[in-house]
Amino acid sequence: MMEIIKQILHSDLGSAVNNAAILVFRILLAVELFRVHGMKKFRLENGQKEHVPNPLHLPEKLNALMATFSDTVVPVFIILGLGTRLAVLPTIGVTAIGYFVVHRKDSLEVRDVPYMYTLSLLLLLTLGAGTYSLDYYLLNLI
Repeated sequence: MMEIIKQILHSDLGSAVNNAAILVFRILLAVELFRVHGMKKFRLENGQKEHVPNPLHLPEKLNALMATFSDTVVPVFIILGLGTRLAVLPTIGVTAIGYFVVHRKDSLEVRDVPYMYTLSLLLLLTLGAGTYSLDYYLLNLI
């Protein structure tokens, strides 16, 4: 079990420049995700909350909870680099469903946003958070 945890947390991109680059990338991506998509979950537009599409026909509360968690809580984990590889999974699910299901018939300009978020999150899933993260510090405590 400890070996699995170490593999999930380990992320050293080889040089200080690479690790700094992934830190900046993580922070900018997470701030944008929260600012653009997370804040919508708290705002009322025309007296109504944002409508969250439900293409998988999940229970409405579960669907809304998943979308809200992905756009508000996950960015905090990404910024901190805390459980990064696991944290990005729900948001990858939400953005990939947005791309492949919700916007599948839309123009490329509309599909571009979930596509870029999905690719960016897949990069973090693959590379991890780097050495400037809580993942790295927790790994060194184990």
